[in-house]
Amino acid sequence: VQLQASGGGLVQAGHSLSVSCAASGRTYVMGWFRQAPGKEREFVAAIAWSGGSISYADSVRGRFTISRDNAKNTWYLQMNGLKPEDTAVYYCAGRSTGRVVFSAWSWPRSYDSWGQGTLVTVSS
Repeated sequence: VQLQASGGGLVQAGHSLSVSCAASGRTYVMGWFRQAPGKEREFVAAIAWSGGSISYADSVRGRFTISRDNAKNTWYLQMNGLKPEDTAVYYCAGRSTGRVVFSAWSWPRSYDSWGQGTLVTVSS
């Protein structure tokens, strides 16, 4: 499955931005990770194809919302109340080769497809 991320850009702190990811096929779990300069890639959020199960990193819970449109094989990340520390390259990730347990959703190795990344810059 191939993933194509879009969105991102430059925004002032406190403002909102949305990124999206389109997949060429079905994915059981759809996730977002981010990587800031000089830091490791970190989990942001994930949602199940079947719906109902969603996971957020503590750093974004209450500010970010992940959603999906199964008919379009697309998922979204709505980011509100952005902070300068949210600045990073955001990567979408998909798990298409079988299911993965909820507790493993935050592990990069749980995903077998990755988008190219889109830069989100939050200015103070």
